[in-house]
Amino acid sequence: MHKFKQALANKQPLLGTFVKTPHFHNTEVLSKVGFATLCLDAEHAPFDRRDLDSCILAARANQQHVLVRIPNDHHDTILNTLDLGADGIVVPHVKNAQQLENIVKQCYYGHNGRGYAGSTRMAGYTTINMQQNLIHNTSNTAVIAQIEDIDALDQLDAICQVKGVDCLFIGRMDLTVALGQTDPNAPKVLETVNKIVEVANKHNLATGMFIANLDELDHWLKQRVSLFLLGSDHSFMLAGANQLQAKFTQAKKNQQ
Repeated sequence: MHKFKQALANKQPLLGTFVKTPHFHNTEVLSKVGFATLCLDAEHAPFDRRDLDSCILAARANQQHVLVRIPNDHHDTILNTLDLGADGIVVPHVKNAQQLENIVKQCYYGHNGRGYAGSTRMAGYTTINMQQNLIHNTSNTAVIAQIEDIDALDQLDAICQVKGVDCLFIGRMDLTVALGQTDPNAPKVLETVNKIVEVANKHNLATGMFIANLDELDHWLKQRVSLFLLGSDHSFMLAGANQLQAKFTQAKKNQQ
């Protein structure tokens, strides 16, 4: 089993980040850092299939594990993403077990499942045989379901028992809006997030999340949350630029 998928199963702490820029340079640069994974955000950033193709290639060229947060749960979207060589998908707005069962089925080869082609990047462009590809698909593909809708909250036990799902990723911002709140730290939001984590832990299923405030890390690690997708290439650029601007402004003041 791939070390990332195995680490999810073992609930080992994993750090990744989102990539919001649909150009391979940003993916290539971030692949040098040593993150456990990079997540190309095709849900909220303007990635088309060609962009995903080049960015996944950049990640794989640097032996970087790469996920894609896909914009929907359609068969062709899942198939294209995995054929391009992504190591897994993050699927937004998973609301019930039946939906998730169908998603998982589309991720793996088999009857009425993922369509097989040996000519893809994942299959080494015909240089890897079918048996090896089937093993790779089973042992490497990470299926991460994003929980961010009220509809899913009463379905959590069933969702957690879907065979083949590796992790629940908590969409805290969407949950905040869905719960009629504007503060992701509102008691109602935190209560809901804790509920998702507790139910997943009961079923020994990994959980992941984005948090804006890194002071929360210790708390969520203690709750056995394991996958953290934090920051993005955009936030890193802004933070670095703001730090540079602040230092330059201070240096000018020191000369006065």
